[in-house]
Amino acid sequence: MVLEPGTAVPDVVAQNQRGDRVRPDFSRPTVVYFYPKDDTAGCTTEATQFDDRYDAYESAGVTVYGVSTDDVDSHRDFAEAHDLGFDLLADPDGTVAEAFDVDLVDGRARRTTFVVAQEQVVGVYEGVRPDGHATDVLRDLAEAGLIDAVEQ
Repeated sequence: MVLEPGTAVPDVVAQNQRGDRVRPDFSRPTVVYFYPKDDTAGCTTEATQFDDRYDAYESAGVTVYGVSTDDVDSHRDFAEAHDLGFDLLADPDGTVAEAFDVDLVDGRARRTTFVVAQEQVVGVYEGVRPDGHATDVLRDLAEAGLIDAVEQ
């Protein structure tokens, strides 16, 4: 069972695609989406759509992180190939997934998205369909009053 709304967000640290250690600031609105594998069809769709909407997320004050069990080198190649503007966090040992109670299947995270604000989980999406997900999350953030309405 993944972390539920109202649950405190765990303190996590992971390397991004540039090899920098990142400790997300969960006091501000944040989207953490777990995906199975770099450069696969669904994961590429999801990542590029978050990137397409990244300016809207950023101007609304929302940080976006993608997390998978791929390593830093894989994330770097994936981010460069698709010119991604947000951090991909490497979780090769599954500790970030474990902290969020995201199941691993054959060493890969189940596609799950968390919306976080004020250091608490405020929304969870399980069984995510990649196409359109980034837009859905942005709309839901506005509907929940976590951000100002954004143009779709």
